Amino acid sequence: MIKAQHLRAYALLIVTTLCWGLNAIISRLAVGEISPMQLVTFRWLGVVLLLLVFARRQIIIDWPVLRRHLPFLFLMGSCGFTAFNALFYVAGHYTGAINIGILQGSIPIFVLLGSLLILRHPISVIQGVGVIVTLLGVVIVASRGNPGELAALAVNRGDLLMLIACFFYAAYSIGLTRRPNVSALALFAIMGTVAWLVSLPLVAVETWQQGWTPPSAMGWFLVMLVTLLPSFVAQISFIHGVALIGPGRAGVFVNLVPVFASIMAVIFLQEVFELYHALALALVLGGIWLSEIGKTRHA
Repeated sequence: MIKAQHLRAYALLIVTTLCWGLNAIISRLAVGEISPMQLVTFRWLGVVLLLLVFARRQIIIDWPVLRRHLPFLFLMGSCGFTAFNALFYVAGHYTGAINIGILQGSIPIFVLLGSLLILRHPISVIQGVGVIVTLLGVVIVASRGNPGELAALAVNRGDLLMLIACFFYAAYSIGLTRRPNVSALALFAIMGTVAWLVSLPLVAVETWQQGWTPPSAMGWFLVMLVTLLPSFVAQISFIHGVALIGPGRAGVFVNLVPVFASIMAVIFLQEVFELYHALALALVLGGIWLSEIGKTRHA
């Protein structure tokens, strides 16, 4: 019998991954409409403004605890929000939304291994098999169905940037297990503020290198969309989901991102869903199933 707490977590994490799948589409739509660092900066500025409205009272209540953990929260916001998003949107200039979505399946690999090495959480044999199966899917999409490309170091730049981004988000996911005992809104408000502040030097460097081109009308619409869904709704849902069932199990749900991203990429971007995408997607979803079985039996 699945516990009610688990069902609630699953619902939250499905909403999270649906929003993140949309984020892969936004990363491609943003090309030519708004620069990557502008999108990161305006995204988190929008989140900060929203949270000043919805979380102001909770921040005041939790501030004594939050203040004691500011260095930790600075690291969390920098890794999980700024670094991940910056690499994510740059990757959108070099690879397709389907690839971006599928490669996010590497996050659970980093989460499970990090949980083992840092938190000393054991990994069952079934979970280990699930990690390997997922890794095979990532290898297939990164090599576009031709493993010889990996041997020849011919991996697409965008795919490589996405894998690095996933490492940062996995570190953030593991760090959530050490979160201070405060409300999810107050926690997110501080980390979101950090993400915005850390993004300012990045957009300054981008402007210095490329000049400042104002976002188009579509660019501003994408900022609004990414602020409300992948940023606000998804992050709050993910924080609650991790709190309910832990980072390892929650991290595996990130593998649903390829499903949503692939469907939306075909519908909205007219991207071609190749045979190797189908094989990679099947392996990634198989990794979810195996990892969930392994966790359930050891819960």
